[in-house]
Amino acid sequence: MGKLFCSSCCLLFFLLLCFELGSAGNVTYDARSLIVDGHRKLLISASIHYPRSVPAMWPGLVQTAKEGGVDVIETYVFWNGHEIAPSVYNFEGRFDLVKFVKTVQQAGMYCILRIGPFVAAEWNYGGVPVWLHYIPGTVFRTDNENFKLMKKEKLFASQGGPIILSQVENEYGYYEQGYGEGGKRYAQWAAKMAVAQNTGVPWIMCQQYDAPDPVIDTCNGFYCDAFKPTAPHRPKIWTENWPGWFQLFGAPNPHRPAEDVAFAVARFFQKGGTVNNYYMYHGGTNFGRTAGGPFITTSYDYEAPIDEYVYLILPKWGHLKELHRAIKLCENLLLTSNPVNISLGPSQEGGCAAFLANTDDKNDVTVSFRNASYHLPAWSVSILPDCKTEVYNSAEVHHPDMQPLQADLVKSSLEDHVNVTKDASDYLWYTTSITVSEDEKFLKQGRSPVLMIDSKGHAVHVFVNGQLQGFYFFWFLQKQVHSCF
Repeated sequence: MGKLFCSSCCLLFFLLLCFELGSAGNVTYDARSLIVDGHRKLLISASIHYPRSVPAMWPGLVQTAKEGGVDVIETYVFWNGHEIAPSVYNFEGRFDLVKFVKTVQQAGMYCILRIGPFVAAEWNYGGVPVWLHYIPGTVFRTDNENFKLMKKEKLFASQGGPIILSQVENEYGYYEQGYGEGGKRYAQWAAKMAVAQNTGVPWIMCQQYDAPDPVIDTCNGFYCDAFKPTAPHRPKIWTENWPGWFQLFGAPNPHRPAEDVAFAVARFFQKGGTVNNYYMYHGGTNFGRTAGGPFITTSYDYEAPIDEYVYLILPKWGHLKELHRAIKLCENLLLTSNPVNISLGPSQEGGCAAFLANTDDKNDVTVSFRNASYHLPAWSVSILPDCKTEVYNSAEVHHPDMQPLQADLVKSSLEDHVNVTKDASDYLWYTTSITVSEDEKFLKQGRSPVLMIDSKGHAVHVFVNGQLQGFYFFWFLQKQVHSCF
């Protein structure tokens, strides 16, 4: 292992504000859940990284997450943005962490702070200042006297603030073995150092299989329903549920269907989960040279429920909102009773509140539960808060993707873009429609229609009976498109 970067300096975060809204006083845990001010909680968390957006966006982002059924906002702390040179600190603009946490609290929400010092996050140097590279005799992420971190906050729940969890290090379990005994000592030191800060809230370490008590080891991945903490008295926490993936130059656009995300979340809570965090809920933008890793694009959109430009990604945002509502209907029962799994068939199981799951990814099934029949699509979970009424199925998307635009004005010809929009928008949509008679020959013959478009526009959306059927983006100004719907 080469000598990379480490520090003989102490990073002090002087977050000296103490707020009243959205605060918690006491946070503990047991094997079933986090306990906030004496109340057990099932929590939906959303990753929003403050330096990947601008301060003017923060209130809207936080509020949109709240409207989507989110309880908690999670963020990393990006050290290299805050200590740009030894003992030279920056907490302004996009790096105004105090303002960001205050925004979360003013919305009446909790916060999870993942302080690192190494955060990865597809961020330059993993969030560690590059100037540490030039300090002699230091080795990064291993047992080393030069590597120290201290943090003083007045935003933790125990101080009247919104922060209910903090994380030290990040996915170090993947790399610890490569550092040998030094890696083990470093992991233990990092955990003990964090606990010694006496923040009054639990500490977590994600993907850390030897996290010492009282630190909680947590899960990252596309699916964490099968995850079990390494100690039986720790709650089951999902720190990174990936609703998509980051984009690489030259690579296909990552895609994860809303139905699969919802299935994974429902299974996680069905199997005893207490905190689910979407990484990311809003990915944002890698400004300047902050993107880290090979070929990471400027966009960190992540196919998250809120896109880079703060537009809702539908149906994902709406489908997950409905899921969160259904889970909250079951919260009290899930947290105050012992779950029982009942076999409904070779790939089906259920429990009362109830969650009925079909883990067969190819075949729909009909199951009998409490003398009633329920249809379970392939790879889906149905939620019955009263063990009778199905309020949600992860494979059935009811939230519309998009609706046809209503015309602001009617013209018989193309209009000059700037004259119409007065430069208030980059977009000018034209709508037109055709009515297809039942007597059309292709319908009688059972053939699919072919829509041919010769356009100088940039994009087209096609709706049939008000439902979005497809879209196409034109990469050249003149291109004939043959699309089958």
